[in-house]
Amino acid sequence: MNIKKIFTAIGLFIITSIVQADAAMTFPNINIGLQQANTPQDFSNGLQILIWLTILTLAPSILIMATSFIRLVVVLSLTRQAMGAGNLPPNQVITSLALILTFFVMAPTFNKINDTALQPYMRNEITQQAALDRGIVPIRDFMFKQTHEKELALFVRMAKIDKPKNKDDVPTYVLLPSFILSELKTAFTIGFVIYLPFLVIDIVVSSVLVSMGMMFLPPTMIALPFKLIMFVMVDGWYLVVKSLVDSFVT
Repeated sequence: MNIKKIFTAIGLFIITSIVQADAAMTFPNINIGLQQANTPQDFSNGLQILIWLTILTLAPSILIMATSFIRLVVVLSLTRQAMGAGNLPPNQVITSLALILTFFVMAPTFNKINDTALQPYMRNEITQQAALDRGIVPIRDFMFKQTHEKELALFVRMAKIDKPKNKDDVPTYVLLPSFILSELKTAFTIGFVIYLPFLVIDIVVSSVLVSMGMMFLPPTMIALPFKLIMFVMVDGWYLVVKSLVDSFVT
């Protein structure tokens, strides 16, 4: 399986579905050159090229926002902050781990896109529009499973559209922000649960230091070794990663 082609196609599916808003959209021919636009058609082509270049610049962010990356990177960052170990693990490690786990969690969805949309399109069995329509379905299914009804209702109401009768009636531009908001809510809920044991250690250490009259000794300096020992003894990273991956299984 060509991973590069798969992710390129996925990004194309997501971007096109958002920009189209369920309307047909054609790809302009790109000819590099500077010349005066003498006709409305020339101006239209140049404007389409500018729009597509802007979309391609935002493609990585849009692709990441439609996957499990949000929840993963937020929870991992909160775990690091709860331990109080400063910048350890570094941001590069946290982001890389979140990306790798994203590929793992999204693998079934990406495989479904490859089987139902990308490969048939590469074999010229379906049209470009059909491939886009098929490719966005697995992504939408994944987002629907992780989106809370309250957040979805909020954006449906703010979009001022008729109440959807089923999932197919929900536009992608409404589903995407609902999914992002739901992921942030879930991530902070998980992060709060992870924070509790570390908070208990901080409180105990602070109480002991105050009772011993060591009020000027920073509690964080004494609490950090106990946090690290506890985290290692319970195999913390294993539990955090397992809980995160399991949270996507529905």
